[in-house]
Amino acid sequence: MRALLDVPGLDGASDAVRLAVLVLASRTPSETGVVEIRTSELGRWLGLSASHVASNVVPVLRRSGVVSVETAPGEYGQDDGLECKVLPLWAAQDVVGHPLNLAKKEYATLWRLLQAVMGPGWTHRDGSVTPAGLIGTRTGRSAATDRLALLLLVLEARENGRVRQCGGTVDTKRGRAATTVARLLGCTASAGERVLERLEDRELVLRVRLRTGSGMRNRSRLMVPAVAAAHGRTVADDVQEDRAQAQEPEFSDPDVAARAGETPELDEESQVSGVPVTDEADVADPDVAAALHTDHPHLVTPVVPPQLSRGFSGEGRGADGSRPERVCAGEDQAFDGQASAAGTGELVAKDGPLRGEKPKESPVDEQVGQRAAGAGPGGRPKAAGWEKAQQQRRVALPADLSLRVALGPVAWLWKQLNGWQQNKVEAATKAELAQLAGLGVAPAGAPRLLADRLTDRLEQTGGEALVDKPYGWLIGRGLVQRPACSHRKCDDGMRLDTAQDCENCGNVRHLRRAWRARIGAEIDRELPGLADGERRRVLEERLRERVALEAEDLAWRQEQARAERARRDAARAAAAEQAERERQAAAAADAVRQALACEDCGRVRAAGLCEACDHGRHTEVLIGEAGLLAAAGSADLSDPGSIAAAGAGARTAIKHSTAAAWQEFLQITDVATLEADPQAAADAYVFTAFHSAQQALGEYHESALAMLRGTPEAEAEARRAYRSEQGRPWFQHHPTGADAVTAATKAADTARDRVAECLLAARLEQLREQSAARPERSASWTDRLPELAARPLDGDAAGTVIA
Repeated sequence: MRALLDVPGLDGASDAVRLAVLVLASRTPSETGVVEIRTSELGRWLGLSASHVASNVVPVLRRSGVVSVETAPGEYGQDDGLECKVLPLWAAQDVVGHPLNLAKKEYATLWRLLQAVMGPGWTHRDGSVTPAGLIGTRTGRSAATDRLALLLLVLEARENGRVRQCGGTVDTKRGRAATTVARLLGCTASAGERVLERLEDRELVLRVRLRTGSGMRNRSRLMVPAVAAAHGRTVADDVQEDRAQAQEPEFSDPDVAARAGETPELDEESQVSGVPVTDEADVADPDVAAALHTDHPHLVTPVVPPQLSRGFSGEGRGADGSRPERVCAGEDQAFDGQASAAGTGELVAKDGPLRGEKPKESPVDEQVGQRAAGAGPGGRPKAAGWEKAQQQRRVALPADLSLRVALGPVAWLWKQLNGWQQNKVEAATKAELAQLAGLGVAPAGAPRLLADRLTDRLEQTGGEALVDKPYGWLIGRGLVQRPACSHRKCDDGMRLDTAQDCENCGNVRHLRRAWRARIGAEIDRELPGLADGERRRVLEERLRERVALEAEDLAWRQEQARAERARRDAARAAAAEQAERERQAAAAADAVRQALACEDCGRVRAAGLCEACDHGRHTEVLIGEAGLLAAAGSADLSDPGSIAAAGAGARTAIKHSTAAAWQEFLQITDVATLEADPQAAADAYVFTAFHSAQQALGEYHESALAMLRGTPEAEAEARRAYRSEQGRPWFQHHPTGADAVTAATKAADTARDRVAECLLAARLEQLREQSAARPERSASWTDRLPELAARPLDGDAAGTVIA
């Protein structure tokens, strides 16, 4: 579980996505690795709806790179069927020692565990019912979080149902149990407390508050009753035993448990002593015992000698109730492994202040003094040679799955490296994997490709046993790409992206053989009768000259390529600068244009024309078009008076419709607001007129087409189309039938509409030509002076008039 949850692709993923990976892993067939499941069924396992899984879980799984997802669309195009493969689980197959290299029986155990914890339950066709798991009925918001939390707590629980709680200092307001759940889920303590409360409400976990020997309340324990029941333990008996008055503890057993990503140590593995702790009842529970002891770094020298059978790094007073003066008694004894193993574990004191001997400093005190002297700024102990210890050699391969796969063939060489060399090799492997991904190799296949490269290089060397310098071989020969030609995807004559023979290498070999044959023919022609040794010498000399010429040509071409690249970069930079200058110039011009006053009304900062005046101009254009359409539909184009009357009638009708629309607007608007802002009222009126003119233009267009459909030209064309449709081969035997008449009528209407549109376009073109040929008469001063007097003056003109 931890190996799956700690893969890099799940960093920052939601609990629903992480739980989905575990569910898919539990349902993975050991033969194919492909899980076929419906979105709704996966949602039942997660406690979520099918739509939520399809929109928020499946896309994240696909983007994470942890699960490959192939979808089958449903009835409405949604992702209904899913074919999933958990890539880390499948990539770890046949990797010896990998935690994800599961056997078939282990897959079955994992499936039974998830079914018992969160199975949704099923009703079979034969009527039998498979009940839901412990939390299988929990659905809705945070259901996936609760299910994941219960699953991790079940895995952390011992046979008696007790969960190993986290060590160290915790938030007293939240409690150690909530902090344990928070560390398992990787969330805050407050979120862990809410999850724990929800699980307690469903009676899936218990927090048992202990009492000290004096009857005061002490720390609590976290228990999973279902785990205890599965091992035949009764939780009520355990709770009663825990609440009993605890004896004075002999050793302090810190809570060294459960946080996400840690491998829990067994109870038999104490922190210091090599003697197994076989009787759990002899060791005091951490919640009853003394204060929690600080966790030590794994490289610090142990303080307590190994003869202490059940102790940790420090030991308090013994179980026989002796005085505190015996705290260091027996700690300076020599260790006898056989005697300690066969003894009862009693401490034997030699010297002490209470026996009259001269007090002397014990080895424990010396080691404590050394630890205090080497403590860091935070007071935490710092062992001697700490910096070197940080780079201590690691026997196992890196935890990253891709690195484990890539370095699998050279696992024996990895063990021969020291810590610094292993860090360098790990960094070089990551860089090579990144380079392979940049060359077009799929990220999932790059580790296997690099492993194949290392395998081939080892075969060329003769095996790992013949590598006398592992670090130099890995850095300089094993991991690096060795292109046999100028192609950047070539590696020892093989294409990295296709895993096929490099075609460019084949071309190079063909050219070299051709040149060798050509030079050999020239030697035979120019120097006949040469001995074989002399001929070979001359051939090799000329081949070397040819190779030198090719090297010079390659250097020249590379120099030309660099110069061309520099020229393109300079041109690209110049183009970018030119685009930036043009953008700045356009912005400056736009700023100047925005500062211009309106040409019609003089409003400041109107970009040369305010919106109201722009609408007014467009309204005039629309009214003119409406007049042309009215004249084209009903007026005599040869009579200017008729054309003018049609245009005046259209203008009057549009003004009336504008007035009616304005009255409707006033009825639904606060008139006082318009009176308080005359400019806003004017803008509203102009927009109303523009909207009315737009509607009127469409009406006049339809009216003109309707008038022109009744012209003789349109009727004649309709009759011809009617007869032509009746004369079709499929209608000629029964031209008056219902189908024939319907088709002919439709063809006649289409022809009539086509003629009407053609006539309208022609008449409009004629009207525009007449309007352009007719000279525009300038308005008289009597008409222009009132308009000019109504226009406001700008600042300069007003100052001149006042002066």
